[in-house]
Amino acid sequence: MARPDVESVSGSLIHLAELPVEGLSEVELPVAGELQSVLLRRVGARVQAWLNICPHAGRRMDYAPGKFLLDQGRLVCAAHGASFELEQGVCVAGPCRGASLVPLVVVIG
Repeated sequence: MARPDVESVSGSLIHLAELPVEGLSEVELPVAGELQSVLLRRVGARVQAWLNICPHAGRRMDYAPGKFLLDQGRLVCAAHGASFELEQGVCVAGPCRGASLVPLVVVIG
């Protein structure tokens, strides 16, 4: 039986209590059989997940593990300055404008 305080991301379990109530965090999870850095965004009980990879050059979005730049509510790539809105993960400014972060399915169980 699934516990209500656990998130399932690509078959991995993450306890909600380990995520900040508001904001971004990073975890390493198996995705398609390979360990990947995953960007998590929690807003209350809602959790979104993307691969922690900028579509511009394939580099991580964080400037240090789990440390992200935010500007006016947008995620900013630490390497190239691309800005992403956080509802859909779409790049709205910078070298990859119109591209999107790769989303992952989050199942609350």
